Amino acid sequence: MTDMPAADAVDVLSETAPAKVNLTLHVLRKRPDGYHDLESLVAFAAVADQLTLRLDAPLALSVSGPTAGQAGPVADNLVLKAVRALAGRIADLRLGAFELVKRLPAGAGLGGGSSDAAAALRLVARANDVALADPRLAAAALASGADVPVCLDPQPRMMRGVGEVLSAPVVLPTLSAVLVGPGFPLATKEVFAALGFAAGEWRGEPCADAAIPREPDALFTFLAVHPNDLEAPAIKLAPAIASLLATLRAQPGCRLARMSGSGATCFGLFVSKETAEAAARSLKAAQPRWWVQATELSSRAAVT
Repeated sequence: MTDMPAADAVDVLSETAPAKVNLTLHVLRKRPDGYHDLESLVAFAAVADQLTLRLDAPLALSVSGPTAGQAGPVADNLVLKAVRALAGRIADLRLGAFELVKRLPAGAGLGGGSSDAAAALRLVARANDVALADPRLAAAALASGADVPVCLDPQPRMMRGVGEVLSAPVVLPTLSAVLVGPGFPLATKEVFAALGFAAGEWRGEPCADAAIPREPDALFTFLAVHPNDLEAPAIKLAPAIASLLATLRAQPGCRLARMSGSGATCFGLFVSKETAEAAARSLKAAQPRWWVQATELSSRAAVT
């Protein structure tokens, strides 16, 4: 979250909306209501969208940036949905016009829209002296989408339930990463359907937060045995994801490659910042239509 002067001292506030990366994703069961209970270790990357709020203007949203064309109709944007959800819970909010610069791909498993919505809630909260821990903010986040609550205070943590149950922040080592989007979206609903859970069926047990290692080698060992359960069904729907993962794993210095969320973006974790950046250059040259970003995941990444 970007540090800014007090809301009453400025007419413009700005927030970054960092990419969410699911380091693990375990689907525990399909609930009677059709949703799935899951458990996911989530981290945030130093690549982000940017959201600005110009106060005391009519509520509006404009979208620009490299991936703006993927964002869909403005009327359906989660930024406006989240702000209206909060306005329905807190009377007489000071609002304004939002300007969103999109750098993250849409429908890619990076929670770009959810992170944008969370950034909008943080901006409105700052403008109205609403504490980040205010339960009305959390309620508006959940009403806006399953990934919005974890993005509200973007720190690594375990996300459970349908996304509403969050652990305390988890301390992780800094991880050098490459994010790769193959240029096509995957529908979350279709990926979960391909998982093939029967209603009420349980698969596996939850992980204790204390089991998450802080030391890099131990963390990689942990990640190796805690995969993304949605990766296999996503590959059934889009076999190109398997090829993308194989390409990532073949890059020098790659220690682990995995799909994030319900896809289609995949990530590789590398032994160093230098090997991650070299891999990103190689991938961009070989696949110019892919969205490729070298970045870092850390407990408090500097967003660029």
